[in-house]
Amino acid sequence: MWAKREVNLPLLSPAALISEERTKRIMKKILLIEDDKSLNSGLSYDLEMEQYTVYPALTLGEGIKFLEKEEVDLILLDGNLPDGDGFDFCRAVKKERDIPVIFLTARDLDQDEMKGFDCGADDYITKPFKMPILHRRILAALRKSKSGDAKDFYNDGYLKIDFMKLTAFKGDMELSMTPTEYKIIRLLIANPDKVLTKRLLLEKIWDNTGNFVDEHTVAVNINRLRKKIDSEDHVYIKTLYGMGYQWKGRV
Repeated sequence: MWAKREVNLPLLSPAALISEERTKRIMKKILLIEDDKSLNSGLSYDLEMEQYTVYPALTLGEGIKFLEKEEVDLILLDGNLPDGDGFDFCRAVKKERDIPVIFLTARDLDQDEMKGFDCGADDYITKPFKMPILHRRILAALRKSKSGDAKDFYNDGYLKIDFMKLTAFKGDMELSMTPTEYKIIRLLIANPDKVLTKRLLLEKIWDNTGNFVDEHTVAVNINRLRKKIDSEDHVYIKTLYGMGYQWKGRV
């Protein structure tokens, strides 16, 4: 007969689990653009208690000035603001940066919600809302953003790319690359050895701009990018005819 042995497993208490979850949120920066002063103040206080760093702005102008000098992990955005339209602001942000945007707005019509998603929003919450729901939506948007991100830097000793500063070097030569080319190469690096179809690239890179483009546009941009980064000894982008493109560089 086997003797009974007690096995003591290190179990985390509910309080410890909550503490661990909050620790993961520390240093996450949220830009809150809301013109209602009392709501702005209340949301800022609540989110700071959840261990987020909150940067409150009452106008789009204040939000734009902050984004010009700082990086944030997520934007909470009102749809109606005294100095502009939140939907236009969301579309402009998404053209330049891949930052999660959640609308917090009183505009509760179906067409308003669809407009929000069409301009690139990651979520759309109508007022009034419950704070626990907002907390969960924020966590979901941050997790989604993290899972789809490539690293901020790429360096294989030959090709060096800084996706935060939008600078690139091939050896000692600085490359001139467009924002779209940076987005394409970042998406390729984030999905090594996976075949990315032209349709997928269209959806990921161009669909949020509101401009009509076709698969020929993808091919043109890939060819330009390949001419800039490839060399005889370094081939980074492989074309699988009839299928799509694949990143072959080191990750």
